[in-house]
Amino acid sequence: MKSICSGMLLTSALLSLPGTTFADDSSDLARDMKALELFLQDQEDHKEFCPKIKWEQPELQVYKEVLESQLPKNCKKNK
Repeated sequence: MKSICSGMLLTSALLSLPGTTFADDSSDLARDMKALELFLQDQEDHKEFCPKIKWEQPELQVYKEVLESQLPKNCKKNK
């Protein structure tokens, strides 16, 4: 939960940077927000479900390109 709050603060900070434009960028913004959500969720899920598996989280840019979890295949969520 703490990292999700940190992510929201980071998003707010990034959106308030000078030079940020919003005209016709809503789909890009939505994609970026989804990528950030996946990035942060992967961090939490790795810690919770598979902390013993060595994993280096990819850069946020990878999430922006593919919009899917980047957790190792052998890391399973218990739902």
